[in-house]
Amino acid sequence: MEKIVKLASENGILIFSKSTCCLCYAVQILFQELRVHPRVHEIDHDPEGKEIEKALMRMGCSGPVPAVFIGGKLVGSTNEVMSLHLSGSLIPLLKPYQASLS
Repeated sequence: MEKIVKLASENGILIFSKSTCCLCYAVQILFQELRVHPRVHEIDHDPEGKEIEKALMRMGCSGPVPAVFIGGKLVGSTNEVMSLHLSGSLIPLLKPYQASLS
């Protein structure tokens, strides 16, 4: 879906989320703790939300949300993000987007 590609390419880190999803919230908190500020797109507040949800599934997301994009590329859902984090591979992906400590 064009909207997904456009949002992913315009934002370094993008999370497609639902406002009532606890796994979406967990991924958002993880990113905050890692000092990155992703753009969060709540698909339950988007009139095209159902179409976005279907398109994310077609793109290969194991569940429609959370769907995490880093650098315009689909990383995946909660399982993929947590696996990357536990293996030490997430932080290098996030490094260009981390806020500096002052």
